[in-house]
Amino acid sequence: MAALRRLLLPRNTSVVSSTSAIFLSRRGIASKLFIGGLSFYTTEKALSEAFSQHGQVIEAKIVTDRVSDRSKGFGFVTYASEDEAEKALQEMNGKPLNGRVIFVDYAKAKTDGGGLPIARGPPEPPKEQ
Repeated sequence: MAALRRLLLPRNTSVVSSTSAIFLSRRGIASKLFIGGLSFYTTEKALSEAFSQHGQVIEAKIVTDRVSDRSKGFGFVTYASEDEAEKALQEMNGKPLNGRVIFVDYAKAKTDGGGLPIARGPPEPPKEQ
């Protein structure tokens, strides 16, 4: 981690942004924001309209439950540029939207599951030597 930081940052400068912001900008997902605390009645259109005041919104997506098709209370907004995303983050974080105070942060990269292993049947008996 430290070696990578040395490669990415010039030597005689102070670290202005956090390490996660560096990795986000290197991965190209820094223009995607996570929006938490959404009202269950907020639509994707309303989310897009609220955030389009701060730049060109490419996509506004609210995450819904697969079974009930009801909002889970969070979503994502993708901007055309990192500067617009930064401006929206500064302006919208902690502001009310549809009666709820929302919080805004940079979206993190998806991880590959990493959950429980898939069961493949009963365990095999120990082998004798």
